[in-house]
Amino acid sequence: MKTKHLKFENHRNRLLPFDQFLKRVIRFALYALALIVFSVGVGTIGYKFLGHLSWIDGFYNACMILTGMGPVSVMPDNEGKLFASFYALFSGIAFLTTIAVFFAPIAHRFLHALHLNEEV
Repeated sequence: MKTKHLKFENHRNRLLPFDQFLKRVIRFALYALALIVFSVGVGTIGYKFLGHLSWIDGFYNACMILTGMGPVSVMPDNEGKLFASFYALFSGIAFLTTIAVFFAPIAHRFLHALHLNEEV
């Protein structure tokens, strides 16, 4: 299985042309969006079935937790509280991972441009 599309050029390669760089940024933005959709989906389903909230309230809580704003609804029982606790821990990692995935090609291009003129 080839994973060439996920590899970045190294310091010996020329800077990627802007149109290809833009395609890479869009692709990584879609990866980040997929992570967000997955994370919100897990939270919405968990809040619906473990927190006994409506779909819209589960979605609202999941979005608020994922963005770091905090919970909105009080969990009625221990299983809801346990889910909310573990989802909050998961959300902190998911948020940072999503940011890293989104900014990876931008940071790589910046660092690559800084090292283009160095002799190896």
